[in-house]
Amino acid sequence: MHADHVTGSWRLHRATGCAIALAAVAGAENVTLPLRHGDRVSFGGRHLEVRATPGHTDGCLSVVLDDHSVAFTGDALLVRGCGRCDFQQGDAATLYHSVTEQLLSLPDHCLLYPAHDYSGRLGGEADERDFVGTMENLHLPHPNRISVAVPANLRSGRPADGGLEEADDWAPIERSYAGLPELTPDWVADHRESLTLVDVRSEAEVQGPDGRIPSSLLIPLPELPARAGEIPTDRPTVVLCHSGSRSALATQQLQKKGLSQVANMRGGLRAWNAHGLLLEHPA
Repeated sequence: MHADHVTGSWRLHRATGCAIALAAVAGAENVTLPLRHGDRVSFGGRHLEVRATPGHTDGCLSVVLDDHSVAFTGDALLVRGCGRCDFQQGDAATLYHSVTEQLLSLPDHCLLYPAHDYSGRLGGEADERDFVGTMENLHLPHPNRISVAVPANLRSGRPADGGLEEADDWAPIERSYAGLPELTPDWVADHRESLTLVDVRSEAEVQGPDGRIPSSLLIPLPELPARAGEIPTDRPTVVLCHSGSRSALATQQLQKKGLSQVANMRGGLRAWNAHGLLLEHPA
């Protein structure tokens, strides 16, 4: 139940139909594959063995390949250290036993894949007393986004109000790597009569050789904060520019102003022109 950032699990599940696997003890919503100690996750003719390794949080799991040649230890066992134990059910003694009994008991040839490389807190001649004493006196600040990340991750990353899901229903929205809603030029061209197209290029660009999409509303990006009220609210809005970069920023600004049915046109006028779609040019 990560505290640093919001998981992308729900978006991946919605986009691809993949399973969302998480420790059952976490009690999170929208989990399609709750995991417990001793479970197996099969792929082809192989499987991963699930091992509960609590102590950083109650829901920490490690997974080990069926022949014990590879183990993925998450935040339980790091490089020369372990995940912190001072919040979210953390307990240093529990973590020490998880690591020594479930992970350090694996054969010497097992390759470990940890989640982080932090300063050494484990190993050498340190026993449980040394480890617990160190972990209980780290005095680390809480993660900056814990108040946002933990509640969101208890929903497997699904927005609390369902807004993302509902906002995407009006069109075949695709998401950029940054999560920005985007539409292809072809779809925009086919549905142009039911959309408001907002061109955020400069007046000089619109009057230049690139041309413009007929009936699009020109609001240069620097003027958008003051002129956003000119955009009709009775239909969805698609924002565009030359390549899709300035319009991406404009899309974010309009979302912050409360527009739910708004998307960036992927690739901008360059993509529109490459598809041979209609443009107006100054006389």
